[in-house]
Amino acid sequence: MRGPKITFRGVGLQLSGNDILRDVNLSIEPGTIHCLIGPNGGGKTSLIRCLLGQMPHTGTITTDWGKDRTTGYVPQFLDFDKTLPVTVNDFMAMICQQYRPAFTGLGKRNRERAGAALDRVGLGDKRKARLGSLSGGERQRVLFAQALIPEPSLLVLDEPMTSMDEVGEEIFLNAIKDLSAEGVTVVWIAHDLAQVRATAHAASCINRTILFSGPPAEVLADRHADVLFGQIGSLA
Repeated sequence: MRGPKITFRGVGLQLSGNDILRDVNLSIEPGTIHCLIGPNGGGKTSLIRCLLGQMPHTGTITTDWGKDRTTGYVPQFLDFDKTLPVTVNDFMAMICQQYRPAFTGLGKRNRERAGAALDRVGLGDKRKARLGSLSGGERQRVLFAQALIPEPSLLVLDEPMTSMDEVGEEIFLNAIKDLSAEGVTVVWIAHDLAQVRATAHAASCINRTILFSGPPAEVLADRHADVLFGQIGSLA
């Protein structure tokens, strides 16, 4: 498999004396789509920030990389001044190029890579559009495109479809299925249980700790759906 296996052992996180995560034990298999679900404030985003090295934590997180250690990340939204005269190509240039100033445009190689990524998310015709003129869902797809450059072996998604329409959602879901088929490990914070059932290989419910984890068809029985709305007393 191209993507890594990820193992969380006894992972904990405290902020201002409050337990955000406690004793999280979880395995994510390589090349699978693994969804993190649970109530708001349950620690899902904090867990992936620990995975990305953005937050201190106790316990261990082991990532068994192969030859490729490239990680792509798509946040919930892009926070920027919509009046800025920045095109989609300009944004891709800022993301893709380390040694060439963005104002000079995309170099040939990066222009080809950016074009292929934008085509993959259905935005090939928006390259010259101003970023601020795009819909929220289209901007999310631009974020998805930048996460594909260079091609990742691990893709981390933090509720990336919050503002997408049905067309955008279909493009997104097909893309992550294709990436998983290519061996990419996908860790996806999701809230739509129907999408989780239809797309994910595994789902783990988090409310500070792991409440349950396994194949969606098995663990997303009716009594578990209440977990997403914070009714966790029977499962704590």
